[in-house]
Amino acid sequence: MSELQTGRRTVTLGTPDPALPPGATHENYMINFGPQHPAAHGVLRLVLELDGEVIERVDPHIGLLHRGTEKLIETKTYLQALPYMDRLDYCSPMSMEHSYVLAIEKLLGLEVPPRGQWLRVLWAELMRVSNHILNTTTHAMDVGALTPILWLFAERERIYDFSEAVSGARMHAAWFRPGGVHRDMPDGLAGEIRAFAERLPKALDDMMDLVGGNRIFKQRNVDIGRIAARDAIAWGFSGPCLRASGLPWDLRKAQPYETYAEVEFDVPVGRNGDCYDRFLVRVEEMRQSVRIIHQALDRLEKLEGEPVSSGDRKVVPPRRGEMKRSMEALIHHFKLYTEGFHVPAGEVYVATESPKGEFGIHLVADGTNRPYRCHIRATGMAHLQAMDFLCRGHMLADAPAVLGSLDIVFGEVDR
Repeated sequence: MSELQTGRRTVTLGTPDPALPPGATHENYMINFGPQHPAAHGVLRLVLELDGEVIERVDPHIGLLHRGTEKLIETKTYLQALPYMDRLDYCSPMSMEHSYVLAIEKLLGLEVPPRGQWLRVLWAELMRVSNHILNTTTHAMDVGALTPILWLFAERERIYDFSEAVSGARMHAAWFRPGGVHRDMPDGLAGEIRAFAERLPKALDDMMDLVGGNRIFKQRNVDIGRIAARDAIAWGFSGPCLRASGLPWDLRKAQPYETYAEVEFDVPVGRNGDCYDRFLVRVEEMRQSVRIIHQALDRLEKLEGEPVSSGDRKVVPPRRGEMKRSMEALIHHFKLYTEGFHVPAGEVYVATESPKGEFGIHLVADGTNRPYRCHIRATGMAHLQAMDFLCRGHMLADAPAVLGSLDIVFGEVDR
């Protein structure tokens, strides 16, 4: 017998197995899952220790996508740093912007007009739908169901069209700005979004008819990767992964921000905390997002013509037309886009309920025009660290199901 020293513990090789003939031994072996594996959901490398096909240890290796985002932000003005947020969770980019601008506004004591707040809520929920469509369909694909992604991505494509209509960019919008949003929605877009929201529940019903009760889909997900509420809290879970374990913790309800205190929606929870419940929670969250989208559109109709951002010209640049008529507006524009605005010294932590869970920004200001420190609380990091806990004792083929149910994106994990 010999010993193999791994990164986490010593594995004894050549141990006798009572199931084998006398004198025969077997050894655990290590395999790489990713970073090129199609089910790795990004540049993730998992080192798996297997006893036959049973997983005994999972060691996630991250950092392959590291871009030094937090350090780069320290070299930019507050506005210049905003587009870095879009590159974190690129499946729901405006949700990442949300925490960042709220943190700046809290330090500045800046008020956002009601129409600007409702626009943010509307787009935060569109991002939630976009994210969950991507996750639920690719999760289904990882366990063998190809049709849902073909059906639902046609609807998800509409959200990219909406993003392009308001910001000019399909993915990296940089539309949420300190003080509100960059500009109002163009005429006719609200009607297109409402038509989308009316059509989406039928598409979700079609997907659930196909896979919700499917015997193969349930065999691949039910009782796989179970985690109790107590353990989910200990591992730092949030969002759908936490709610699937039975805890109705949602920052939109528990610590309302923007206008979430004024909307009606339910917080779906699971019972078993397994892959299947995490899937179901996300599907139901999309239905609740549709409810919020309708309410936001109703309120936006009543606020038609109202400002969408603060009138504080020391923070929010003037509109192009105003700049061409007013020398003072021209000076404000020049100062904001060359020097930026100064934020009073202080620090703040602001978290929003992003589609994947609690996305937090810890912002430290030193009174200059640049952040002294910006720490990003990535949702996926807490979930990924539990892969060993969730996968141990399951089969090798269960690893993609567990990973898919956690909804990991490496733009934020490897920030």
